[in-house]
Amino acid sequence: MMRSVLLMAALAALPAWSQAGVHPVRERLNFDAGWRFYKGDADGAERTGFDDSSWRKLNLPHDWSIEGPYSTANASGTGYLPGGIGWYRKAFPLDRTLARRKIRIEFDGVYRDSDVWINGHHLGHRPYGYSSFEYDLTPFVAFGAVNVVAVRVDHSVAADSRFYTGSGIYRHVWLTFLQPVHVAQWGTYVYTPLTGAGEALVSVETRVQNESDGAAAVRVVTAIEDAAGTEAGSAASEERIAPGGDYRFAQQTAVPKPKLWSTEEPNLYTAVTRVYSGDALLDEYRTPFGIRSIRFDANHGFFLNGKAEKLRGVCLHHDLGGLGAAFSAAALERRLKALKGLGVNAIRCSHNPMAPEEYDLCDRLGLLVMDEAFDEWTGGKHKWIEGWNVGTPGTHGYHEVFDEWATRDIQDMVLRDRNHPSIVLWSIGNEIDYPGDPFGHPRGRDGLKPGMQDADLLPPVARRLIAAVKGLDGTRPVTQALADTLASNATGLASLLDVVGYNYLEQYYSRDHETYPERIILGSENAHSLAAWRAVEANDYVAGQFLWTGVDYLGEAGRYPSRGSGAGLLDLCGFRKPQSYLREALWNIRPMVYAAAQAAGGRGLIEHWNWEKDQRTSIPVTVYTNCDSAELFLNGGSLGSQPVTDRLQPELHWDVPNQRGVLRAVGKLEGREAAHFELATAGPAGRLEIAADPEALVPAAGEVANFEIRVVDREGRTVYGADQEIRVGVSGPAELAAFDTGNLRDMTPVQSSRRKPYQGRALAMVRAAGPGPITLRAFAPGLAGAQATIRAK
Repeated sequence: MMRSVLLMAALAALPAWSQAGVHPVRERLNFDAGWRFYKGDADGAERTGFDDSSWRKLNLPHDWSIEGPYSTANASGTGYLPGGIGWYRKAFPLDRTLARRKIRIEFDGVYRDSDVWINGHHLGHRPYGYSSFEYDLTPFVAFGAVNVVAVRVDHSVAADSRFYTGSGIYRHVWLTFLQPVHVAQWGTYVYTPLTGAGEALVSVETRVQNESDGAAAVRVVTAIEDAAGTEAGSAASEERIAPGGDYRFAQQTAVPKPKLWSTEEPNLYTAVTRVYSGDALLDEYRTPFGIRSIRFDANHGFFLNGKAEKLRGVCLHHDLGGLGAAFSAAALERRLKALKGLGVNAIRCSHNPMAPEEYDLCDRLGLLVMDEAFDEWTGGKHKWIEGWNVGTPGTHGYHEVFDEWATRDIQDMVLRDRNHPSIVLWSIGNEIDYPGDPFGHPRGRDGLKPGMQDADLLPPVARRLIAAVKGLDGTRPVTQALADTLASNATGLASLLDVVGYNYLEQYYSRDHETYPERIILGSENAHSLAAWRAVEANDYVAGQFLWTGVDYLGEAGRYPSRGSGAGLLDLCGFRKPQSYLREALWNIRPMVYAAAQAAGGRGLIEHWNWEKDQRTSIPVTVYTNCDSAELFLNGGSLGSQPVTDRLQPELHWDVPNQRGVLRAVGKLEGREAAHFELATAGPAGRLEIAADPEALVPAAGEVANFEIRVVDREGRTVYGADQEIRVGVSGPAELAAFDTGNLRDMTPVQSSRRKPYQGRALAMVRAAGPGPITLRAFAPGLAGAQATIRAK
C-alpha cells in the first residue's frame, strides 16, 4: 500500500527523467524540488517503504540552522544557531527507456557527516561539509517504478567550527544520465601553456570511462568555441578502451588571436568534448575556461597576462546573511558586483571550497580567486561557545577525520575547480600554525608551552597536501595563510610554499624579503588599516592583500545577543558601510568622493546629517576621495578645500557646524569637479520605498530575488534612525525566504515577516516557485506602504 502511495505522489508531476522519448546523450538535471524533511533522527528512514507523509515538504538548497531558534544554549562561533540531525527523502520514477543509462546523483555540498541511500542501499558517507561528491545509482534503481533517495545529515556537534556553517543539503543536487561510455566526473582539464596576442595553445586532457560490458573503440573530438559559439580550434584522438577501464586523452590545439581573460575583460571560451564510437555520439561534455597567463615573482608580485596587478582582495565566508548557508547565485552575485564596483579584484574562499557557481560568477565578473581547503588539519582549533575568545571553547571539528579524508577532499576541490580562469592560487589551509591553537614552537611568537602541539608536525602534512594538489594541477602556485611566520620559518613550513601567505603580519614583509629573497609574499588576511595597504602598494614584491572581510558574516559572534561579525565592507544584507568608500578611494580609478559624520563617543562614521538632538556645536566629518582635492559645502557655503597630498592616505577631515541642511562634498581633478556626494537632513519618516535588484527582475524558479526596502521622508531621503516595525507580504508564485537587516544584534528570526529597519533599511529575499508575477508589499505603522512587482521565468 505504501509503495503505491509513493508511486502516485511521484507521478503527480512527471519530470524529464520520468518521461518516455528521445533523451540527449548526457542529461544533467536539477534535482532540488520535491523533497521531504524531518529535523531529528528517524529509525529506518533509509528504507524505501518508510512513511514520510508527515514530513515537511521543501525544495533545496536548505539550511535548517538558520531557521533557529537563536539561543545561548548554542555556540557563539556558529551564531548561536542550532545544529542537530536531519533527514531528507525524495521519491522519483524512472522511465523504462532509461534502462541502458548510467545514473549519477551529485551533491554540491551537505553539512555535514552525510550518509546517502537509494532504495535502501547505502551509497556512502562524507564527513566534510564543503566537498562536492557523487554516487552511482545505476545498480540499485528500478525503471518503470518509484525510487527513493534518502539522506541523513549529522550536525549534532554544532560547535564544530569557528564560524557559521549551516546544516543540511545547503547547495544544489543534480541527477545525471549518461551512456555507458562517457567523460568521467570532472573529467576534463583545460589549460593554456602558451598565450599571446597572436596565438594561444590550449591543452585539453579528458578522462573517458567505459562502463559497458565490451571493449569500445572511442574517438574524442574537442572543439574550442568562443563566446559567440564560433569554433576557434579543434583536435581529435582515438583509443580502444577495455570494459570497465578508462583512458586519459591528451589533446592540443592553437587558437589564433585569442581574446584573453582578465579582470577588465573576462572573456570566456568553451571546450566542447564529443565522444564517438564510429559515427554514434556517446557523450558531449562542455567545459568553460579562459585563456590567460599568471605569474608570481619574488621581487615584482603578481602578473596577469604579463601585466603587473596587485591583488586587491577580500575574504568571504559562504553564508548569505538571512539565507544562512542555503545557496543562491542571485544573492551572491549581488554581493560580488558590489565588491567589484568599489575596486575589489580578488576573492579568498575562507576557509573552504565554495559552491561551484561562485567560481562561475568570478569567471564571468573578472574576479581572481584564492581557493582554500581547510581551517584545521590534525589539531582541533578553539570553537568559541559563550562569545568570541570568552569562556571555555569546544575543539570538535574536521581534524577528527583529517587523516582519513584530507587528501580526498583537497583533490576533489582541485578536480572540480581547476578549469576556472579566475582561480590563481590553491590554499592548503588557514592559520594552521596559529600560536597555541593548538600548535606552538620554541621560536614561535608564544613559544612551545604545555598543552600545545609541536609545530614541527606540520611540514610533513603540508608536503602531503602539496603533492595532492600538484599531482592534479601544475599551473597554479600553492599557498597557505600563515599566522606565525616566526614558527613556520623555523619549522620549514613556509619554505614549502610557492607563495607564502601572511595573516596580519605586515611588519615582517621587509625582514623576510631580505632574509628569503626568493620568497613570494602575499597578505593573505589583513585588517582594513591604511598601514596594511601601504605595506602592499609601496612594495613591488608584495603581491597583494585580502581584507578581513568583504561582507559581514554569521558566526564568530560576541556575547549574546549577537549573531555574527561586523568586519565587512558590506553589512549582512550587502549594503555598503562607510569604510567601503575608503577602500574605493584606494582601489578604484573611477573618480569618487564620499562624506560621513563622526558619531559621538567614537562610535564610528555614520551616513546621515540629522544631528539636532546632538549637543555638539560642530560635527567631525570625514571625506574619502581618490581625486586631487575635495571641497566641502554646507547649504551652499564653502567650508574650504583640502588637497590629497598622499594617495595612500585618501581621507580628509572637517569640523562642520551642527546645522540642518545639505552637506555636499565635491571631488576635483585639476581644479574641476569630477565627483560629488551629498548628505541631507531628512524630515520625518513618511513612507516606505522598495527597489528590486536589477539582476533579480526575472528570477528562475527556485532562485532568490532581492528587494531593498527604505524608510524615507517625503523628499525620498533615507531616515537613518527610523524604527517603525516593517511588515512584508508576498503574493504570486513565491515565498519569503528571509527578511533581514544589517543589525547583528537583532535576533529576530529571519523567517519572520516583521522586523525593525536598521539605519533606515531592510532587505526582503523572495524565492520564486514558478513563472508569473511576484509582488512584495511592505507596511509600517504611520507610513505609506509600498509594493514592487517582478516576473519570474
